[in-house]
Amino acid sequence: MAPGSTRAVALLRGVNVGGNKRVPMADLRRVLTGLGYGDVNTLLNSGNAAFTAPLSALETAPEDIEAALVAEIGVQCPVVVRTGAELVAALAADPLAELATDPARHLVGFLSAEPRPAAVAAVADLDVAPDVIAVVGRHVYLWLPAGVSGGPLSKSPWERRLGVTVTSRNVNTVAKLVELST
Repeated sequence: MAPGSTRAVALLRGVNVGGNKRVPMADLRRVLTGLGYGDVNTLLNSGNAAFTAPLSALETAPEDIEAALVAEIGVQCPVVVRTGAELVAALAADPLAELATDPARHLVGFLSAEPRPAAVAAVADLDVAPDVIAVVGRHVYLWLPAGVSGGPLSKSPWERRLGVTVTSRNVNTVAKLVELST
């Protein structure tokens, strides 16, 4: 890796879910390479890509990737970017790690920005038991014992209340993204 560069991950929200917003991973790799990012790897078919980029490029990477996706493949979707170190820190900060017993139902949500304190408080006050939600900085941690769409949190407007873009991955996927980006 070149000096001043780092590994990072682009997390695309809402692609390849159902039949909506189809983004073939080969096209995603091509888009990221076209932006000048190196060593591009994708994981699964759900909009996860690791890449190497100059640190200076990461500040505008979400907007750059969003614009390139629209221009090159006609898909508009929010993008959240984290460095490999930020992914490691997000897993280490997980307040639900001891509570969650099934990694497929334990999610980390990646926020586009840190939400306002009032928004965090409103989400913390939600009565969504047995589901559990905790916001820590630019991440939200979810324990969904009945599954992503089976519990009360799936019927709550918690994402809208935060006022920022959220894209979530289960902890198994986050661990794999750590491997690709560190």
